[in-house]
Amino acid sequence: MNASGPGPDPRLAVPPDRHQALFTAKLRALVRARWSTDDGVDGPFPGGATLRAGDTGWVLVGEDGARRLGGAMAWARQQRVVDLHLLADDPTAAGILARRAALFVRPPTVWRVDGRMVSLAPPSPPARFAVLPPTAELFRPLLLAAGLEVQVEQGELLAEVNGLEVARVVSAVEDGSDARLEVGVGRFDREAFAMMNAGLPDAEALAKAAQIVRDIRRPDAPRHQLNQLAPERWRRAAVVADPSLVGAATLVPVESALPRPNLKASAPATAVGTDLDGQPLVVVCSSGVDLDLVPSAADDRLAHAPAARLLLALPARDVLPVTEAFAAALVDPAEIVTVEAGWTQPARPA
Repeated sequence: MNASGPGPDPRLAVPPDRHQALFTAKLRALVRARWSTDDGVDGPFPGGATLRAGDTGWVLVGEDGARRLGGAMAWARQQRVVDLHLLADDPTAAGILARRAALFVRPPTVWRVDGRMVSLAPPSPPARFAVLPPTAELFRPLLLAAGLEVQVEQGELLAEVNGLEVARVVSAVEDGSDARLEVGVGRFDREAFAMMNAGLPDAEALAKAAQIVRDIRRPDAPRHQLNQLAPERWRRAAVVADPSLVGAATLVPVESALPRPNLKASAPATAVGTDLDGQPLVVVCSSGVDLDLVPSAADDRLAHAPAARLLLALPARDVLPVTEAFAAALVDPAEIVTVEAGWTQPARPA
């Protein structure tokens, strides 16, 4: 039985090429109205569209537009666009894009779309983070005693094993006056774990879940979903445990300016601390190809320590020319340091 109902009729779904045509038509209409330009070459963009006329380019971003500055800049670099304009319908996304764009020496111009009109988007202030309720803080000693990596994200206390969440403390009521510990990898696993281990004391439940993940999330383990998730957070856990890997003296994990959408989503993982000279340092770990890494990392530095050195910690294979170019293009350039580790390619099953 499906309690959610029959769902939408697939016959009513809009084909992808039709979506692209609609985005392209919308972008052309906006450019025609604001810039009096009717020429140019159309192109696709995730959730949006592009238009190029000479060395001027426009990118219409979609629902996840706040995370698309790097992608738009990469497109502009490939197309030899000098004057880049980003257009966003969502005012929040437009504000974040404007804030991130301002961190570059030659920033793209960000516009807020309102119907058929566009206006310059004011940059949002630096990200602010929810405070952990005192009732949730009471669980920290229990999590640390279990040997877990502990941090705060979106006002909740998270516990991880090698960067993978195995428990979190959630507020039972909106004002945070009550909190409870939920054990498991992700929301659905936490619900299943609670049903299967009802009545198990918190300390025993934590130990059980942590051991399961530790047995799988290790460099010499066979390939498994649990050692493939969140490699960037595993890399962060490694450099926090051994800051010398990135030339740091101390590091602690911190929340990113834009929260990770879900457990499976890839997103930069950030830590702050000091370098060997005692100067402030922000280290942002990544894995794979992430065109938005540099804007995200610079945004995290802005939120946590604006005057700090910024390091991007990557495996050597993921250091791309576009990443190096964007790192150098910041008003306060970022440095790249390679961090190799065995977990990047777990052993295959025999």
